Amino acid sequence: MGASRLTSRRRQDLGSKWARVAMAILSTIGAIYTAKITLSKWGLIGELGCPGGLTGCDKVLNSNWGNIFQANNFSIPLSLIGLISYLSILLMAILPLIPTIKKQKNNISNFTWWGAFYISTSSFFFSLILIYLMIFKIQAFCFFCFLSSLISLLLLLLNIFGGNWDDYGQLFFRGFLMSVAVLLAGFIWSSSVDPSTKEISNNLQGMPPAVITISSPEKIKLAEHLTKEGAVMYNAYWCPHCHDQKEMFGKEASEKLNLVECASDGFNNKRALCEAKGITGFPSWEINGSINSGVKSLKELAELSNYKNTKGF
Repeated sequence: MGASRLTSRRRQDLGSKWARVAMAILSTIGAIYTAKITLSKWGLIGELGCPGGLTGCDKVLNSNWGNIFQANNFSIPLSLIGLISYLSILLMAILPLIPTIKKQKNNISNFTWWGAFYISTSSFFFSLILIYLMIFKIQAFCFFCFLSSLISLLLLLLNIFGGNWDDYGQLFFRGFLMSVAVLLAGFIWSSSVDPSTKEISNNLQGMPPAVITISSPEKIKLAEHLTKEGAVMYNAYWCPHCHDQKEMFGKEASEKLNLVECASDGFNNKRALCEAKGITGFPSWEINGSINSGVKSLKELAELSNYKNTKGF
């Protein structure tokens, strides 16, 4: 009987150990890609390689829901919160495995299992909110969002089945409370930054729709360069292609562009100037004395205006 109990305990300990190793590997993967997203958002590295298309990832990550805080040229990306969460789980996964930590090992193990459970539960249910926003609000596919949700789910399952919990009833009760709190807070946050709630002021006659995406530092610098070089974008408030062009820049960058409203019933329009310039299609760009019609990629605009730093496009 004694040998049987000893064997059972050893198997449980081995299972817990390998669950921690698996959690450490998954959280490391999560930390790496969230760090890359954060550094890219801050303009410290180039654009991300996104499976399934960079356009979708760019639209999702630069949407209003891509940042926790945004002011002027500084932002706190949502990916930074993910990075902190993954690093915390990584620390909790490996801490009891460090050979030098022998005293209070049981207390440390118990604390880290609970800590990892709370964080992984919060991360998973918050990721469900992000998936909902991606599909129904932003309407774009981002591989990193699905990857984050999958990693969060696997971390939660490893925690539940590898934690050797004495009372699963208490575990699920606490998990239920945590998930309700996260979902409630998440939906309040997502509603507070939802651009559709702020577009009412832009629905006046002759006013263009609000730009939703959030600008990266590189896009803001390009917009400032275009304005400095005297570039002008001729547009009409009702033109969907004009709106698409501004969405490429994002809200903050488009506000720095020199925009000329050409529609006769547009707000603060300069119809006479547009006619004098011979503008017939929208959008039209006037750069270095030449007028080019149609939506232009950011790289095209950079080349036309002799802007050299195009790594973020």
